[in-house]
Amino acid sequence: MKAIVCVKQVPDTSGKVAVNPDGTLDRASMATIINPDDKSAIEAALRLKDATGCKVVAVTMGPPPAEGMLRELIAMGADEGVLISGREFGGSDTFATSQIIAAGIKAIGFDAEDIIFCGRQAIDGDTAQVGPQIAEKLGLPQISYVADLKVEDGVVTCKRLLEDGYMTLQTKTPCLLTCVKELNDPRYMSVSGVVDCYSKPMTVLDYNALKDDPLIEVDTIGLKGSPTNILTSFTPPLKGAGTMFDGTDKETIPTVIAKLHAKHLI
Repeated sequence: MKAIVCVKQVPDTSGKVAVNPDGTLDRASMATIINPDDKSAIEAALRLKDATGCKVVAVTMGPPPAEGMLRELIAMGADEGVLISGREFGGSDTFATSQIIAAGIKAIGFDAEDIIFCGRQAIDGDTAQVGPQIAEKLGLPQISYVADLKVEDGVVTCKRLLEDGYMTLQTKTPCLLTCVKELNDPRYMSVSGVVDCYSKPMTVLDYNALKDDPLIEVDTIGLKGSPTNILTSFTPPLKGAGTMFDGTDKETIPTVIAKLHAKHLI
């Protein structure tokens, strides 16, 4: 049994956000983090490993520096990492990305007892589309928005988070699950994990490694194979600093009213 976890390295949206002239994010100039929902997915896989002894494989699509993120996940407890990386994959939208990752998972191989874990959505796009699209392209049953999980004798029972409550669903393996942050509290890297993470296996799958898969066609990957087009993208302007008034509430009210009148707000 394997737990295959799809993760994404995303821009740290709490810091600088840079945009290229073509409207895409300038990821090279931005600080990056592990997508928060994906950390819940890796924790779910690691808890399954703790209970069953299964192998945990972390998979990501991204530029070569994304290997560092996979090493972090290995330090948390994953057994190996798979980096899907190639210039031909650059500019992929959710459709093209799911094509490529699905081909990568097929290259890894998944068996009847395996489970693929994904985060609910990535904070840079917020589409929640890639996980379900991977399941469709692999012909697997899927349960999204998983907030509780139990695996027993090849049967997966999930509590699915809805806007106004929960839905309990069951499916058989192999399957794909997308996880919400309410599912668990992700663990930290261990000291021994940090020491050993560079001795664990790391596989790199480039275009040549995947090009023979039926999902990998010139018109279904990369910017050319992405039906979603960005109309415009920009960095929002910084908000101005607030104004502090000295004195008690009653003393400052006339000053505040005068300022609002001057700005034609009242």
